[in-house]
Amino acid sequence: MNNTGFQIQRLIKLALPVLIAQVTQTMMGFIDTVMAGRVSAVDMAAVAVGTSLWLPAILFVQGLLMSFTPVFSQHHGANNQKVIPSLIFQAGYIAIIGGIGVMIFLASSTYLLDLMNLEPQLHALTVGYIDAILWGAPAFVLYQVLRGCSEGISYTMPTMIIGFVGLAVNIPANYIFIYGGFGIPAMGGAGCGVATALVFWAMLAAMIIYMLVDKTFKELEPFKQFYRPHLTSMWSMTKLGMPIAMALFFEVSLFAVIALFLAPLGANVVASHQIALNFSSIVFMLPLSIGIAVSIRIGYYLGRNQPEIAALVARVGLGLSLVLAVCTALLTVTFRHEIALLYNDNPEVVALAGSLMMLAAFYQISDSVQVVAAGALRGYKDTRSAFYITLFSYWFVGMSTGYILGYTNIIVEPIGAHGFWIGLIAGLTVAAILFAVRLKYIQKKGFEFQQIG
Repeated sequence: MNNTGFQIQRLIKLALPVLIAQVTQTMMGFIDTVMAGRVSAVDMAAVAVGTSLWLPAILFVQGLLMSFTPVFSQHHGANNQKVIPSLIFQAGYIAIIGGIGVMIFLASSTYLLDLMNLEPQLHALTVGYIDAILWGAPAFVLYQVLRGCSEGISYTMPTMIIGFVGLAVNIPANYIFIYGGFGIPAMGGAGCGVATALVFWAMLAAMIIYMLVDKTFKELEPFKQFYRPHLTSMWSMTKLGMPIAMALFFEVSLFAVIALFLAPLGANVVASHQIALNFSSIVFMLPLSIGIAVSIRIGYYLGRNQPEIAALVARVGLGLSLVLAVCTALLTVTFRHEIALLYNDNPEVVALAGSLMMLAAFYQISDSVQVVAAGALRGYKDTRSAFYITLFSYWFVGMSTGYILGYTNIIVEPIGAHGFWIGLIAGLTVAAILFAVRLKYIQKKGFEFQQIG
């Protein structure tokens, strides 16, 4: 039962619902970008700039919570489910604190926009977007806790179903708030923020209802008893999750800062960058889903004290993601202009986005390796290495390379957005190599799987 074919089958079965859920979540960003772009390139750019502030903040908290999924998985593998309800509450307290922190940061982020010298219309739309979306932060992070519990017990179907719920709310809400309707005035790109906040609350409500009525969760009884904050458990979980939070922050903030650097070059450049980045994010859901599944399965097998099968899972996950990355890269290169036209029909935007997507195709292979290897390391509870690897790879290598090529003539004449995307390729390639080396080291050394809860 531990052969390669069986592990491929298990990973696909576990990853497929996660993939669909991730795609639906990313499709919401796609829909935001397209519907705002139908208003104007300025509205699309407002969503891009606003997202560049929202995403690093909220994904920092999500990164903090991501490391809890292997904890749930470990207890599930060790047949120790009775501690899971308490861990859900402790993770929930951490999420609430983080969500409030995100709201405070976004509410005070106007001064950052003032420093960017944005066009007045772009500045106003961006502020409106941020002021609306910040109200969805608490719902987003609490949903991530419940999702982590569900995936941790190898039950990924709810994640997929709730993803469709979010998508179903997102489309009409965007239409109403962007274009106006039912007595609500048109808000343009700022309306995406209102719609997204409503989507997060709808997804949280749907997940709570699901966990109350589904038989799998009835056996777990996650809400049967109220648990007060347990500071020792909260601190242990925070220490485990903080390196992942910082790593995810470094990764996402790299993309965000690039958008901020490109903003002075005009709305068309920002819009082109956003198109390439948004499509790349959709493609990225494939290896990310495999990485999540690998993390869950490794945690499960280590909980059962079967490290040799855990190592096999890591190898299978890396091989599967590489095959898929080659396929998606070829499709991206072949249909790059057609894909760009789905977002915007401005010839200048489409041409620049198409050339950026050529570069995005190249980094998909490195990105696949680094995300699956990082997921495997989370399964081993080796989270601290991610902090150092991402800091070095994304910022020291990726950002410095991108800035030198994009804005200076140290190597070549400044090449703007293309320089930053070449920097991304360099940073992700270094990250992939370092994560793979670290994973091999951990597997050879062995890893003490400490209990939390």
